[in-house]
Amino acid sequence: MQKHPFTIAISGKGGTGKTTVSSLLIRSFIDLAEIPVLAVDADPNANLHEALGVTVHESLGSMREEAFTRHIPPGMNRHDFIRFRFRQALVEANGFDLVAMGRPEGSGCYCFANDLLSECMLQLEGDYRFIVIDTEAGMEHISRGTLGKPDMLLIVSDPGARGLRTITRIREIATQLGLEPERIHIVFNRFKSGTAPVDIGNDIPIAIIPDDPLVEAADLAATPVSQIPADSPARVAVLDLARKIRYIAYGSDVKTK
Repeated sequence: MQKHPFTIAISGKGGTGKTTVSSLLIRSFIDLAEIPVLAVDADPNANLHEALGVTVHESLGSMREEAFTRHIPPGMNRHDFIRFRFRQALVEANGFDLVAMGRPEGSGCYCFANDLLSECMLQLEGDYRFIVIDTEAGMEHISRGTLGKPDMLLIVSDPGARGLRTITRIREIATQLGLEPERIHIVFNRFKSGTAPVDIGNDIPIAIIPDDPLVEAADLAATPVSQIPADSPARVAVLDLARKIRYIAYGSDVKTK
């Protein structure tokens, strides 16, 4: 078993369902008893918590702002205060914990706070087997180093022609950040039978997730998509994806469940 958690960053343009894939992947790791899982919502339009059925009261972005504007309690320096507030911002749930990164900082220098947040994330990592990061297409938090370099990048795309341009753009960003090509994988989501996938060269998608009416029904009903039935097509496909990722992470030590 790996000594450090295996980190998966999930990216894609808006509307491809990357948050749905993220939440179902977290649920799949829980089903495989790979717990606890750390869920990181690094998309400024944060809604991973809704897909997982938990409530977020604050993000690390707002916490960082507070560390520079709020009076620090007596006997506690700014360094200790950020550590303390980091733990408070962590949402604990059954089988997983969630942290929301929040929006990128505005004007001013937050290098000290960002370095501390990076340190807090490193200390937190030892508690988890897998870390799933729902990130935006630009991967801003990863580019700033707050979340480090992921072990795997999943680019979630729809099977239409526009998907190819998005895949190419995110690949370029990822390689510029130092991510090796073999760590980058394609996931086609909402795949309808008879649809021809976009041409991605010699790459073979690591997963093809079928269009699932239960996912749409959960969205319409504003219920956590991660709680759709275990035998639903999307959940079955993502569970298979989780097994593939687990094998990549563990190699010959992979479990059989």
